[in-house]
Amino acid sequence: MRLLPRSLFGRMALVLFAGLLFAQLLSSAINFAERDRLLLHASGMQPAQRIADIVRLLDSVDRGERTRIVTILNAPPQLVSLDLAPVPIDPSPDFNAVRFASALRGALGSDRDLRVRAIEWPQEPPGVRGAPGVWRGGTDGPARAAAPGGGPGMMMGSGMGMGMGMGAGMHHGLLFMTQVLLSDGTWVTFDTLVPRASADLPLRLVATLVISLAAVLLLSLFAVRWVVRPLGVLAKAADALGRHIDRAPLPETGPLEVRHAAAAFNAMQGRLQRFIRERTSILAAMSHDIKTPLTRMRLRAELLDDETRERFGKDLGEIEAMVSQTLEFVRGVGTAAQRQPVDVDALLESVQADYVETGRNVRIEGDAAGQVVANAPLLRRCLGNLLDNALAYAGSAVIAVSSVGAELVLRVLDEGPGIPEADLEKVFEPFHRLEGSRSRATGGTGLGLTIARNIAQGAGGDLVLRNRPQGGLEAVLTVPRGTAAA
Repeated sequence: MRLLPRSLFGRMALVLFAGLLFAQLLSSAINFAERDRLLLHASGMQPAQRIADIVRLLDSVDRGERTRIVTILNAPPQLVSLDLAPVPIDPSPDFNAVRFASALRGALGSDRDLRVRAIEWPQEPPGVRGAPGVWRGGTDGPARAAAPGGGPGMMMGSGMGMGMGMGAGMHHGLLFMTQVLLSDGTWVTFDTLVPRASADLPLRLVATLVISLAAVLLLSLFAVRWVVRPLGVLAKAADALGRHIDRAPLPETGPLEVRHAAAAFNAMQGRLQRFIRERTSILAAMSHDIKTPLTRMRLRAELLDDETRERFGKDLGEIEAMVSQTLEFVRGVGTAAQRQPVDVDALLESVQADYVETGRNVRIEGDAAGQVVANAPLLRRCLGNLLDNALAYAGSAVIAVSSVGAELVLRVLDEGPGIPEADLEKVFEPFHRLEGSRSRATGGTGLGLTIARNIAQGAGGDLVLRNRPQGGLEAVLTVPRGTAAA
């Protein structure tokens, strides 16, 4: 998917962020649900205990004293009345009513007869006509309503007070109508409002969740970056190893797995270095051994007639050139080379002068405008191979000099036949030569471009070939200006 980050760090960060956000939201939902349940339970236990205390108090006094006490206690959010008959038993009681009744029985500590009904506030209970909070008891029970004079036991003042008090100050909750049978057979009725927890998120809780999420996310990002960073270092080291086999080994530090990976990488680099040194030593020994019979063959060729000697000498020259360039390819560009500031303009002028002295046409266009940190002999060899290639197939060459950012760009242009598009990369393979205009008849061993590219990549740059729209070939050599030896 295009929306997914491409880097390992980005993907791990996305997974961690999504997981943390989901976990926080889920835990918040669970905590809010549990909070509501606990608050409702706690807020229900307190009214139940208050009802139990009032019932015990009313049981301990006579009827006259009860009326006076009820008048005093009859105030929102819990109204008390002694004038109502028992309401019918609900055949399918609400769960909240059952829970409130259970809490009340536990607080009373006896087997008293009691009845509890619950409705959502401010929803008006069935059968009510008039102000909210005035219980009329439904069609089966006596009315609990205003009476002339509003004497004790009547709900004129208490009902309206409850309606106004509850409606104005407490907008959401459960309204419980509770009736308890006293020891002398009198029913006492309680209207109790248990408020629900607010649905709004508390600002402090939201701030806590945001801070927690941000802190955990930042720590996770730091941990991911810490874990992923060695992979980036290893990737850069692998790329540098392909360009320069004698680069400095990786530091074997960090976590155990990182140290093991660095040690394995350094061991691999050491094995490659030993392999190259052994191969170079073998080829050097072979080159040395071959030179002796080649010298004897040249001496013997002097005894031949002129035509045969010329042909024989040409073959021997090709053999010597092949051996020399093969050894140069294996030994010269894969090893560390000392780098130092090089005046590019002076180097180009010197290369141009060498070709002009031999009667070949090489021109320079542009100005390097500064120096590069490189190995001058290797850079000269790279340019020489490119110029030899251009002169061999076009007769003349142009070196166009320019700068792109922190890189020096040298383009060797010719007006020759060019190279088929499918072979632009193949010509960099060792000993690969094209047929046709760039056939074996033109000479060479097929290592010139390979050596040139290895030199460029060893210096931290690159070499590519392009066919020019107007005809001919363009060899683009890029060299970093300030790159020291890798």
